[in-house]
Amino acid sequence: MDEDESEEDEDEDEDEDEDGDANIDDDDDDSESLMMDTEEPGYDSGCTAVVAVLKGNELYVANAGDSRCVLCRDGHAIELSLDHKPEDEPEMERIVKAGGKVTADGRVNGGLNLSRALGDHAYKQNVDLSPQEQMISALPDVRHITIEPEKDEFMILACDGIWNFMSSQDVVQFIRARLAQNCEKLSKICEELFDHCLAPDTCGDGTGCDNMTAVIVRFKSSADTITNSTVAEIRTAKRSVSPPVTTEENIIQEDTTKSCKRLKTETTM
Repeated sequence: MDEDESEEDEDEDEDEDEDGDANIDDDDDDSESLMMDTEEPGYDSGCTAVVAVLKGNELYVANAGDSRCVLCRDGHAIELSLDHKPEDEPEMERIVKAGGKVTADGRVNGGLNLSRALGDHAYKQNVDLSPQEQMISALPDVRHITIEPEKDEFMILACDGIWNFMSSQDVVQFIRARLAQNCEKLSKICEELFDHCLAPDTCGDGTGCDNMTAVIVRFKSSADTITNSTVAEIRTAKRSVSPPVTTEENIIQEDTTKSCKRLKTETTM
């Protein structure tokens, strides 16, 4: 899970680009601060979540926010989660209906740069709407895929501190290269991944200055598995660095229509 962050505009008089979607408001105001005037400590805190449940060879992944789960199948990255961003049409539509706005830099009311999260109650104050209809919703996307032991090598769950710096395919190649070198400690691969993403200093544009959390799950092939159930080796690691960064990323999309099924989520969160 990754703590989500908000960004305050230090110059309210600075002109913004006026060329944008009709639903994107370029003007910054203090509406967010007004919402939080009476807040209790931690009231505006929140986090993203990505969860993977493996039952036999059936894998279910749920996510809310922009933490991501990626499967390596025959060396190709298959994204098993959907990044929830305010500028995406379905997300923006919900935000606007709930009384919010998306600023030109892709933030809800000039604050959060994601559209779904746990917590962040300051964005969930419309008493006329259900929880999943609020500006920020905790309703997850759920996807299902059947693990193929002869093809599926591993999966990684990580927060946006990784994905803001590397594409899904780049991360898969990074991990595969180290597994090919017989690196048996997955925790060491996590550490090397963090070091690779980490900026050398804070003098740049902020890329590589976000906190980083990652979990690598390595699947054993059927030849190495005594039972028919998939056996997984799991290692997790976390590194906290300086505040977040919003950067464009080139995510390699794979055609997973035949193998990855998106499930309809009925639960209200």
